[in-house]
Amino acid sequence: MKPKKIWQVYPAIVASLGLSIAFLITLAFWDLRIFAVAFLVTAVVFLVVILRFLRLRNDVRGYLIDVADHLDQQDRASLESTPMPVVLLTENGEIVWYNDSFRENVLQDNDVYGGDAETIFPEISFKRLVEKKGNMHQVRSNEKDFLVYISKIAAPERTSYLLYCIENTNLQQISREYTASRPVVISLQIDNSDEITQSLRPSERALLLSQAEKLLEDWITQNNGIFRKNTNDRFLAIIEHRYLQEQINGKFHILDEVRTIKTSKGESLTLSIGVGAAKTFAQAESDSRRALDMALGRGGDQAALKMGDTYNFYGGLSKSVERQTRVRPRVIASAMRDMALKSDQIVLMGHRYSDLDCLGSAVALAAAFRSLGKAAFVAYDPSTTLAGELISRFQKQSLFVEKEEAIARMTPDTLLIVTDTHSPSMLDIPDLYTDTVTTIVIDHHRKMVNHIEDNVSIFYHEPHSSSASEMVAELIQYMQGASISKREAEALLAGIMLDTRNFIMKAGVRTFEAAAFLRKLGADTVEVKRLFSENISLYQRKAEIVSTADWYRNTAIAYGESGGSEMRVAAAQAADELLSVRGVDASFAMFPENGGVHISARSYGALNVQLIMEMLGGGGHQTMAATFLKEMDIATAQTFLKKAIDSHLNDVARSKL
Repeated sequence: MKPKKIWQVYPAIVASLGLSIAFLITLAFWDLRIFAVAFLVTAVVFLVVILRFLRLRNDVRGYLIDVADHLDQQDRASLESTPMPVVLLTENGEIVWYNDSFRENVLQDNDVYGGDAETIFPEISFKRLVEKKGNMHQVRSNEKDFLVYISKIAAPERTSYLLYCIENTNLQQISREYTASRPVVISLQIDNSDEITQSLRPSERALLLSQAEKLLEDWITQNNGIFRKNTNDRFLAIIEHRYLQEQINGKFHILDEVRTIKTSKGESLTLSIGVGAAKTFAQAESDSRRALDMALGRGGDQAALKMGDTYNFYGGLSKSVERQTRVRPRVIASAMRDMALKSDQIVLMGHRYSDLDCLGSAVALAAAFRSLGKAAFVAYDPSTTLAGELISRFQKQSLFVEKEEAIARMTPDTLLIVTDTHSPSMLDIPDLYTDTVTTIVIDHHRKMVNHIEDNVSIFYHEPHSSSASEMVAELIQYMQGASISKREAEALLAGIMLDTRNFIMKAGVRTFEAAAFLRKLGADTVEVKRLFSENISLYQRKAEIVSTADWYRNTAIAYGESGGSEMRVAAAQAADELLSVRGVDASFAMFPENGGVHISARSYGALNVQLIMEMLGGGGHQTMAATFLKEMDIATAQTFLKKAIDSHLNDVARSKL
């Protein structure tokens, strides 16, 4: 057996002795008198050190005897002769003693006297080990697994801990193998195959999709999985959980590989992935379908992983593809009309800090239902709305109802329609939703995990649409017998112009078709422009924010020094303004509010600000997003924002490799 290294000073003593001898030899050649003095001093010092070193074992033994005086007979026997690995630690986690079994089985014939507990069990700190609830803990050391029982020894002068170790490596290996072999079901869909292949010849379309199918099949085969084709663009795969972590670490690089498959026009295929990991195949398959729906609802070209109630997202770097089919809005319009006619009244509501898009779309729908002979009104919170000019224009029609009156009017047969949001936490008047039996949701933002689900009869969600106003303009065209006036058409056009920034961002073919429909109804662009008019105070605040802008990695970050509803509008407009500066791919305007910091984010698409805001707990669209950071100041918020920007840019760079 190797000699024990008490407090690990033996190597240090040997090294010091060697250096001293070398030094003395040098002095002997230089000056014998100095050599004699140095020799005597060195000899005395080493004599004292050796004596203390020899007494160290007795000190340790005395310590153990002192501890043993406070143990019962069974504990004393355990210390001296138990075959179970046992180690004694001080209250600071210092190793003072262990038996031979511990040295052989845990330390593998090494010595760690005087070291910390973390040198034995590096995966868990000593503080967590002793403070964790319960006396039994699973730990790992030197590729072996141990179940550790902790016994606290309280003495008048000191506290010690005895750790009894029971090896269960084989059991833990079986447990890990069981976890690694759990089923992971993957639902896959080529989410833009119809849009980019509709102009191709059948043979070209088949060749393009077969390339994607082969790529996916090879990917699953490399992970020892099962791959099955459901339809031309939908697939199902099953792999073991052990291969999932590699995909997570690579952020599902298969998304980038599928994007390399292009048509002759240079258009890329994109893939959406839903991953379900559960205890049973049935639950995993169900979770994978829900995850796929979530990925598609967020615009596609991404992977959604559902484990229990938690979602994680990877990818989402591409723009969503606009769909040309009008079948769905026609079906939705018919269903909405039938539900409205069966209800006693219709209440429409948008999101907190209601803007021209959510209130414009709500006003138009309310007018359309009134034209069908149904009672309809728009509920809003006057203390937070950002569309005061729009509300004032419809005062004579009594379309708008404030919070308290709206709640009082609710009945069990009321139909609630939520526009421009699908998050319960973002509702302008949450009580309306909790008191309603039947709800319809109309929204264009990318789907969030915590979306409205209870009592939802129709969830009309189109992330490729430019705005809720565009979606409503389409619905009204297909709603038999419904009509709107010039004023409501202008409200819808204002909502479209707000979210597209005057038809610059996310303005697709259907956006211009909706605008053309509204122009046919008499919508005056000059009157619409007046809805965007602002006072001098708001203009000055916007200018103040723009003047504080700093540049960071092709982004502009600006801030305001105060909060309020006016500052919320000013920050959003300042972020839009900063995009006009050459070299700015994204802009961020922040201001303090309620002890935290609100951030408005904008881009032209070069950077996905939605993903950046999601890292900070927010959300939105690829080109327009926001978040609120609680209990934080401006300086700290800037630090967090820059880290999120760095992370996103690294992901973008990685996807291009």
